Amino acid sequence: MKFIFDILRGIVLGAGCILPGISSGVLCVIFGIYEKLVDSVLNIFKDFKKNFLFLFPIFIGVIIGVLLFGNILKCLFSSYENIIKYVFAGLILGSIPSLFKESNEKNKFKLHYIFYTFFTFLLAILLIYLENKINSFGCSNISFAFLFIAGFLMSIGVVFPGVSSTIILMCLGVYGLYLDAISTINLSLLIPIGLGLILGSIVFLNIINILMKNFPSQTMYSIIGFSIGSTFILLPNSFTISSSLFFIIGLSISLFFSSSSIKNIKN
Repeated sequence: MKFIFDILRGIVLGAGCILPGISSGVLCVIFGIYEKLVDSVLNIFKDFKKNFLFLFPIFIGVIIGVLLFGNILKCLFSSYENIIKYVFAGLILGSIPSLFKESNEKNKFKLHYIFYTFFTFLLAILLIYLENKINSFGCSNISFAFLFIAGFLMSIGVVFPGVSSTIILMCLGVYGLYLDAISTINLSLLIPIGLGLILGSIVFLNIINILMKNFPSQTMYSIIGFSIGSTFILLPNSFTISSSLFFIIGLSISLFFSSSSIKNIKN
C-alpha cells in the first residue's frame, strides 16, 4: 500500500511541475517529505537501497502526473485561458502569508530582509520583460542550449518551496512549447529540458540545503519577492466578475494548503 501511496504522491508532485502557480517544493512540504526527499537525493549512494526504494515510486508517479496533467492543462488553456490564469494567480498569492509566517518563525524579522524581497521581485519583472522579447522572435529560434538552460532554471521551482517551476518557464517564454512537448511526447524538446532539469536539481538541492541552514529568513524573503513578481505574467488584460471569482477560488485553495504545509513543518 505504501508503494501505491507514494506513486499517488508522485502524481501530485508531477502536477506541480505542470500547473502554473503550484510549487512542487510546497507540495513536498505539505506531504511531509521535503527534508527526507532532499536528503535521499543528496545522499543516494550512502544507503542506495533505502533511498532508491523511497525515491522510485515517487519518480514513477511524477512521470505519470506530468503526462496526465500536461494533456489536461493544454485543453484547459485552449478553451479557458484567462480563467485558468486567474486561478493560478490566486494560488501563488495565497501561498505568500504562509511563507512570511514560516520565515518569521525561523528568525526574528529584520528590516533589511525586505531588500531580498524587493530584489527578487524586480528580477521576476525583468524575466517577464525578457519573456516578451523572446516571444517576439518566435519559438523556432529556441535552441537546444536555450532549452537546456530553461530546464536548469526550471529546477529552481522544483527545489525551492514557494517558487513555481512553470512560472519560470513562462518568464523565459517556453511554457507553451513545454506543454506541447509533453502532450505530444516530443523528445527533441523534452530531452534538453530534462537534462537541464536533472543537473539543475542536483545543483540547487545543494544550494537550498546550504541556504536554509545558514540563511533561512533571507532565503524565504527572496522566494516571496519572486513569487509576488511572477504573478504579473499570469494576469490577462481583461478583468471580469467571473475572473475575480476564480481568482478568489485559487486564493482560497492555496491558503488552505499553505496552512497545512506550516503544520507539517512544525511537526
